[in-house]
Amino acid sequence: MNEIKLYENKEIRAVWDDEKEEWYFSIVDVVGVLTEQETPRGASTYWAVLKKRLKEEGNELLTICKQLKMKATDGKMRETDVADMQGIFRIIQSIPSPKAEPFKMWLAEVGKER
Repeated sequence: MNEIKLYENKEIRAVWDDEKEEWYFSIVDVVGVLTEQETPRGASTYWAVLKKRLKEEGNELLTICKQLKMKATDGKMRETDVADMQGIFRIIQSIPSPKAEPFKMWLAEVGKER
């Protein structure tokens, strides 16, 4: 089940996994909020650079990311990098942002919803 969650009027795409009983969130959407990107392209670029850096450092964070189809800004369903709550919290730690703590509190609340 695809859903849109709102954080400070910014859309965060989310998918509920019935089997694992947990939410998966669009990493690009989270990155966009934390880095205050104006466009999805800016958030995608930031995530691509961060992914490359993490891979070069041997960070295993990328192993917990996966791809799921989510509705893109053009209305089409596209493969999107997602992570569960644990993965999103770990990604947040990799991004210097004053929004990190308030976002983590919001995420903890949203994560309780079903």
